[in-house]
Parts: sequence; structure tokens; C-alpha cells
Amino acid sequence: MRRVPPKARAHRSTSQRPLKIVVTGPFAAGKTTLIETISEVAIVATERDVSEHSGEFGKPRTTVAMDFGRLTFGEDCALFLFGTPGQRRFEVMWEILSEGMIGFILLVHATDPRSLEEAAHIHEQFKHYADVPYLVGVTHTDLSDTPPEKLIEATRSHLGLPDEIKVVVCDPRSKEEVKALMLSILYEVHQRIEAKAVAG
Repeated sequence: MRRVPPKARAHRSTSQRPLKIVVTGPFAAGKTTLIETISEVAIVATERDVSEHSGEFGKPRTTVAMDFGRLTFGEDCALFLFGTPGQRRFEVMWEILSEGMIGFILLVHATDPRSLEEAAHIHEQFKHYADVPYLVGVTHTDLSDTPPEKLIEATRSHLGLPDEIKVVVCDPRSKEEVKALMLSILYEVHQRIEAKAVAG
């Protein structure tokens, strides 16, 4: 287990309500990087050396249990971010980490066809775990010559996503883009809560 050095530490008020968001996706989609980029505390990451795919992606380590980070909005909202392992051999952790989530973000590596295949499997699994809002982030678009809108279209089509599910380009290294992604999932959660209140 390693601890990534924090960029900043935020004081946590005892009145903050913890809200759980899961960041999932295939191997090398950018999950750990995304959480590291936005977390206000040192993230807890469980990584191990791997040989599979490492030469292709320059990624010699992979998450085997989870990543954990935290992000606060205002004085009464704290997002707990849980990143899942990307490989199926650690699939048991997916269901464990999904417990209590209010939403999830599915990341897909834009330049790897296998990433789409694995993302389709992960997508179906997480929809089975809980009926919660989610969105899809397409990463590594800077490595592709295909226009971003085409990558978004291909991802939506391959995953069979309905129109109401957002698919957006996101650079996990960009704090502004990651923050926008977090605001989007919180908006989707808020919309779901409002819809249930009206219906109920």
C-alpha cells in the first residue's frame, strides 16, 4: 500500500455529510490519476507490479484493491471517491466498493479497443449492483487522431447507452476537467433525488 503525497489537506467539519462516488473502468483508463488529481487529501492507493499490458501502456503497476480520496463542496458536502481495480481477476472488489454509492463514473481509454470491451462488461456489472446515476468519461483522447465527438459517439454506441446518460471527454490529469466531471455526477444525483421526491 502506498500513499501519494497530498497537494493540500482540507479541514473536515464534523457536520459534513459523506457521499460515496465510485470511479471504475478498465485497466489504464485513468482511475487512480483522476482521484489523485482532485483529492484534497493524500490518496490511499493499493497498487502492485503487473506484466500484462504494461509494455503497451507504460503502466507497470495496477490497482488491486481500491484507491481512496476525498473532495469537499461547501461546508456540508464531502465526496468520498473510491477507485476500483480495472482487471476482472479483482472483480470481487467491484461489488464490495459499490455498496452505498450514490453514483459512479465509468472511464474508458479512447485508444484501446479492448478498453471498450471491458468497459461494456463493467458497465453491465455496475448497473446490476445498484440503480444509481452514472456518467462515462472518455480518456486519453490526446493519443488519438479521431475527433473527440467521434470517440464519444463510438463509446455511446458500443456501450448501448441511452441518450440521457452523459458521455464526456475527460483528461484525468486536468483538475478543471475532473472537477467538471464531479459536478456533473452530483447534478445527476440531485436530479434523481428531485424526481423521486416529485414521484413519491
